[in-house]
Amino acid sequence: MKKFFVFALLVFFFSSSIYSQCPMCKAALTSNRSHSKNNPIVGNGINKGILMLLATPYLLLGTAGLFYYQYKRKHAR
Repeated sequence: MKKFFVFALLVFFFSSSIYSQCPMCKAALTSNRSHSKNNPIVGNGINKGILMLLATPYLLLGTAGLFYYQYKRKHAR
């Protein structure tokens, strides 16, 4: 219980600094994409990074689900 309490306190104290980065990325993205119409490399890079971060949990859960399905199917016989 003590470990959980310490973990909860750490998450609480560091969550504001983590959450504050989202508006900063959005501001950098919109200013870069609007000021450099010919070459929005930074904006495109941030967009691709967001898509990679978004895809990772789904790939991990999908892979774990596939292994679980195969394990259950193999041991059901």
